[in-house]
Amino acid sequence: MSGDNGKGADVDVVIIGGGAAGIAAARRLQAIRPDLSILLLEAGDRLGGRAWTVRLPGAADVALDLGCGWLHGARTNAWTDIAEEVRLTVDRTPAPWSGGRRLQRNDAETQAAQEAIGAFFERLDSHEGDDAGLAAVLEPGNAWNGQIRAIGTYITGAELERSSVVDYNRYDPGPGPDWRVRQGYGTLISVYGRPVPARLGVEVSRIDHRHAGRIGIETNQGVLSARAVLVTVSTNMLAAEKIAFDPPLPEKTQAAARLPLGLADKLFLGLAHPQALPPDTHMLGSISRGATGTYQLRPLGAPVVEAYFAGDLAHDLEREGSEAAFSFAADELAGQFGADIRKELSLAAISAWAAAPHIGGSYSYAEPGASDLRAVLAAPHDERIFFAGEACSRSRYSTAHGAYDTGVAAADRIAGSFSRKA
Repeated sequence: MSGDNGKGADVDVVIIGGGAAGIAAARRLQAIRPDLSILLLEAGDRLGGRAWTVRLPGAADVALDLGCGWLHGARTNAWTDIAEEVRLTVDRTPAPWSGGRRLQRNDAETQAAQEAIGAFFERLDSHEGDDAGLAAVLEPGNAWNGQIRAIGTYITGAELERSSVVDYNRYDPGPGPDWRVRQGYGTLISVYGRPVPARLGVEVSRIDHRHAGRIGIETNQGVLSARAVLVTVSTNMLAAEKIAFDPPLPEKTQAAARLPLGLADKLFLGLAHPQALPPDTHMLGSISRGATGTYQLRPLGAPVVEAYFAGDLAHDLEREGSEAAFSFAADELAGQFGADIRKELSLAAISAWAAAPHIGGSYSYAEPGASDLRAVLAAPHDERIFFAGEACSRSRYSTAHGAYDTGVAAADRIAGSFSRKA
């Protein structure tokens, strides 16, 4: 329990989901409508949702982000200022895709790959006509299609055939570089959530909005009522109808089903001797196949390797378990640094977002033709049931600051609805 207001089962606003959107909405409402009673319900045992920081075993000062880790569009990302507000440290080391250090295998090959990748994204940018999957702009037989496919899964969490070109072209995380929070992005969001009246371990099963008065919220810990409800759970949970709406809201479940969560999992490998690998350096496991990991060697100088798997590969490794993921990563690292590197490696931490019981994946992508459904998902119902979360963002989906923005927007609409009712 975190900051529970102790006002019992009847409150003005119930917020379902303790991730970035839910916390942002709660903090906004606390600021602009301190007269309203608010209660945040989180099914899990912590705040943060898909932002989750753990500590390196034996080194409590080393933060490992199992979920989101980069402040994308950092100069206009709300979490950058919030990090400074709560006295966490923003590290401005360039990301590998914007000037950071990368391992170079072969200059000629690297240049050829970069040219092919650049041409692929130029074709995406200039795509016209009906929406299609990202795979539609691949050049058949291009030697670098494997690497392009790998990069595509890192972006959307899904294979290229499943992800919308239109949605990709709408993505705009904002200007500026990508930075990191030294204490962890998950730490940042959970710390920001501390002043929020919240109850953990509360699973909502049904929202009863049949009557014009208060809304009933059925949970595993009893029934609550509220004048307004904000739903911030993942699209996979909505599509699976883990929360039933009474009467049903088919437009929401149908939109969520076409905005599913892709999958990106992380594996952190401890290094016995940090000097065995260069600090804050990036490498791709394979330059020719799509089923490969991307690796951040010693991020922020820490004695770890951060491995990142996405799409079908992530699903396969998650099903097979941590030993399979460890073996896969060790094989790819050995291919670059030699077999002796295996002796340096140990399993430090691993995520399994597809199996996360109240989430079911990593971040949303739109199926071809479904990008406009983000607005359908975000639209309030009857000015009493509101929705927020990264999947509701037209251009900042898949990011924690996109989730933040939608949470703030929902809070403003909720506040406005109360003003009109007064």
